[in-house]
Amino acid sequence: MAWKQWAASKRLKPGDGRELQRFRWWQLPLRSLFWLRLPGADGEARLYAVDVRHWARWDTSRIRAHLFLDGRHVAESKLPAVFPVDGGVIEVAMSDYGVKRCHYRPQDGQPRQLTPDPASAEGRRARFGVRHPGLSRAIGIGSVLLLVIGVGLNLVQLAEPLSRIPPVMQRVGTFESPVHLPIWLNVALGLGAVLSSMERSLRLRYSPLLDAAGR
Repeated sequence: MAWKQWAASKRLKPGDGRELQRFRWWQLPLRSLFWLRLPGADGEARLYAVDVRHWARWDTSRIRAHLFLDGRHVAESKLPAVFPVDGGVIEVAMSDYGVKRCHYRPQDGQPRQLTPDPASAEGRRARFGVRHPGLSRAIGIGSVLLLVIGVGLNLVQLAEPLSRIPPVMQRVGTFESPVHLPIWLNVALGLGAVLSSMERSLRLRYSPLLDAAGR
């Protein structure tokens, strides 16, 4: 067993059998819900659900993912989570902006993303993409551009004060940034980067280089 799988197994706890609650509209910023239908060992279809409650950020506990089978709670885990299911595992992970991975990884074959609940924020974003593919694609491209521009300009401006630290200055010399933006524009770019990462999280898109650097 790989180290990551071993660590994930230590975070796994059995469920309590409670019933899965229906997604409510007021839970949009606080909850993510995904579905996966798989054939069981007996040949009958089994319906899995992964429920993530984001509000755990606000207390002393870590965010947990909850696994339901045919509407009943069967397991839970701190994130990142790996749930054993029929024919493979479900992998769940989060970034600072939302769920970055909720995929079924079969023993043989390619991983595939679980289907977001239609009432959830991720489900609404997916439905918007189906109804307005052109506009959805443009928003996605705009999100990437905002992140690239915001992160790039911030790094260029940050390099100048860092280069003036004596040990750095002695080794590589000083760097004068060709860009000096007003504070309001830096704040606007930072806000744009945050909104872009939030939009990308609704589509479970995550890049350590872009989304992590855009924090």
